[in-house]
Amino acid sequence: NRKALLQQFERYEREVQQEHPEMLYANVLATAYTRLAQKLGTDEDAQAAEVLGKSVGKWPAFPDTVAATQGLGKHYKLIPLSNVDRESFQRTLDGPLAGCNFDAIYTAQDIGSYKPDIRNFHYLLEHVKEDFEVEKAQLLHVAQSLYHDHVPAKKVELTSVWVDRK
Repeated sequence: NRKALLQQFERYEREVQQEHPEMLYANVLATAYTRLAQKLGTDEDAQAAEVLGKSVGKWPAFPDTVAATQGLGKHYKLIPLSNVDRESFQRTLDGPLAGCNFDAIYTAQDIGSYKPDIRNFHYLLEHVKEDFEVEKAQLLHVAQSLYHDHVPAKKVELTSVWVDRK
């Protein structure tokens, strides 16, 4: 069923991210797609894998995301800690998040690892201090993923808010 298929894909995505933390997210998606196709015994479609890898900028934003981001941006510094590469994030900014402005964007490509790797959170803390003179106690990490965001945020004692999208 669809849920089981998505869970298998997510498992391969995590596996690829751990094996190749330097790999661009578009390639992570394509590789995970290929591994899932192999597991299912279907033909590996290199073109479909590439299309999936480049699809990030086409993923729709949640209905409340743009307005919330624009509103919060009037009062707070907004700094995504993203598990994608810069090009994919830019496609998202040009597409579903058009009109949203961020003070900085820290990507897995910049850091050289993917969340939930604790290095991503150390990078965040170090750079917001250097770039904005903001201390950990002044940060609020807002995210949906318990696995990718909230568990490692807790490890570095970063206050976080869970956005439950399910």
